[in-house]
Amino acid sequence: MSNEQPPATMADVARAVGVSTGTVSRALRGLPGVSEAMRRRILRAAEGLDYVVSPGASGLATGRTGSVAVLVPHISRWFHARALAGAHHVLRNAGFEVVLYHVEGIAERREFFETLPVRRRVDGLVIIALSLSEKEIERLGGLGMPVVGASTDLGRHPSVGIDDPAGAAMAVRHLANLGHQRIGMIRATDEEGIHGGVSQRRLDGYLAAMAECGLPVQQDSIVSAPWGIDGGAQAMAQLLSLRTPPTAVFAEADDIAAGALRSLRRAAVDVPGQMSLIGFDDSPIADLLDLTTVAQSVYEQGLIAGRMLVEAVEQGTIAEPGQRLDTRLVLRGTTSAVRRPAL
Repeated sequence: MSNEQPPATMADVARAVGVSTGTVSRALRGLPGVSEAMRRRILRAAEGLDYVVSPGASGLATGRTGSVAVLVPHISRWFHARALAGAHHVLRNAGFEVVLYHVEGIAERREFFETLPVRRRVDGLVIIALSLSEKEIERLGGLGMPVVGASTDLGRHPSVGIDDPAGAAMAVRHLANLGHQRIGMIRATDEEGIHGGVSQRRLDGYLAAMAECGLPVQQDSIVSAPWGIDGGAQAMAQLLSLRTPPTAVFAEADDIAAGALRSLRRAAVDVPGQMSLIGFDDSPIADLLDLTTVAQSVYEQGLIAGRMLVEAVEQGTIAEPGQRLDTRLVLRGTTSAVRRPAL
């Protein structure tokens, strides 16, 4: 007959200290609502009893799973990876296990929103850089848990992001102030609808700034191409084929601008002497290519989204549910004053 004692339970710790199991659970997970003195007493009791925290038991006591989910359309692209790193840092430090859902492609995205696999499995959800339809946002409302967007407009749900129209307008005004009057734009398209909302907002900013500066908008100077370097290259080739090409181009993302720059160099178009080019995001490739761009704080958006979710899960509310971070112009070597013809 074995003399081995059964492992201690959370109830054993609670009895030893004279508190409820819920208080023990909050103390061991570092959640608010427990004084530091009581937390130390509980930790000493747990250590004395050799108690090992059981995620399942903790969930039963608190009504929580101790896990949160993060939904991303891409994990290989720098933007999503950077925002994910920020959110993960906060969530892990708050004691949550992070469950990653990767929905790259229409089929995976449709399956996620039809089945909502996060239901009853996590305490909250962060969505990173994914433009959602009204139907998808409506589906999120039925989850019964906090949902936070990072660089994602979620309607009535909390989110953190930037003012895309203002950032795009900043880019256009910079080019106009350099004397450019024919300013084109390269937009990104994608079948999955990942960037649709962002693309429209940046187009709105472009059009508003053109009107503000009194500059005509040539519809054939607004070109759409698939997302990525190859798409940007195709779009710039199309602009260069115009009878009167623009003297400056705003690309709605640095990845697009990188492809545009490739076409300009292959066509022996001097940048910025014959054409100025500006991107958006301030990605690592922008610095590498000496690309003028509009910068946004990607990692910070992930951090703030993570903090908002922790606040919502632990306190049931968020003090600042809609946060917008500033953008800034980063001047590098791909923009200059328009070249005047010799007299």
